[in-house]
Amino acid sequence: MSGGADWRASATRERLQARATLLARAREFFATRGLMEVDTPLLVNAPVSDVHIHSARVQLAAAAAPLYLHTSPEYAMKRLLAGGSGDIYQICHVVRGEESGARHNPEFTLIEWYRIGAGLEALMDEVEALVRALLAERAPRGSERVSYREAFRRETGLDPLAAPVAELARAAADTGFRGDAASTRDEWLELLVATRIGPQLGRGTLTFLYGYPASQAALARLDPQDPRVAQSFELYCEGLELANGFHELGAADEQRERFRRDNEERRRRGLPEAPLDERLLDALASGLPDCAGVALGFDRTLMLAVGASHIDQVLAFPTSRA
Repeated sequence: MSGGADWRASATRERLQARATLLARAREFFATRGLMEVDTPLLVNAPVSDVHIHSARVQLAAAAAPLYLHTSPEYAMKRLLAGGSGDIYQICHVVRGEESGARHNPEFTLIEWYRIGAGLEALMDEVEALVRALLAERAPRGSERVSYREAFRRETGLDPLAAPVAELARAAADTGFRGDAASTRDEWLELLVATRIGPQLGRGTLTFLYGYPASQAALARLDPQDPRVAQSFELYCEGLELANGFHELGAADEQRERFRRDNEERRRRGLPEAPLDERLLDALASGLPDCAGVALGFDRTLMLAVGASHIDQVLAFPTSRA
């Protein structure tokens, strides 16, 4: 017996009520726009291959193949899209290992949705509309759309698509990360975004940062006008990343190759390889409709809506109290 009070919710009743109110508001938002709510499994057959996202492994029985707690409903939702679902959304818990802190809990809530026939501009418009609906009077008045290159140049004076790795390393010298000869270009870019660029974005406004390097495209298409960058964006408000959107890649062969490259990088870092989600790849091969999709971190958005400084303040039971 602990004898403590950590059986109690970490959020106040008022913030639990705010959570319920905003969830209802989100569902109303999508209902009025004609999106169908879907519900896909928490347990999935394959983890994500992204080296920065850690999937939790689950063994239901000794002889059974391992399963994984999903880090996003993306793969399953794309299977629904390929099967003819039309525009869809989902509000669900996801789990990501090795994420904890004032803005991170390993288990958190995502709002994820997909629009058939939409491009990034239309999706950014819709993301902004939802965030404004959720933040209400706390929503900043303005919004801006800034390219990754522009933001990088503004904060570091470097072109992220052309600067030598040595220059990126020098720009990151005051972050405390020393790196070594094996540190990749993307590692330096991601470090600089996390420490120098992201915290400056969305100050008094909603900032959409778009056009990430092609090497970070993940499941996004490359820009046909400039294949050095991906058709992707992230939304920041008060230095806090809220959303991540893509013009979705529908080419199964290209997606398989990206997964293969991810696994090469996982091996280089000493991480376990990620078995491929063949059902997703089969769905892409069958024909994913042209679409754009986005995932919005609900808990972080709620933090802004109620003025919370720590994610635990908007959760009933964070993992430390689960």
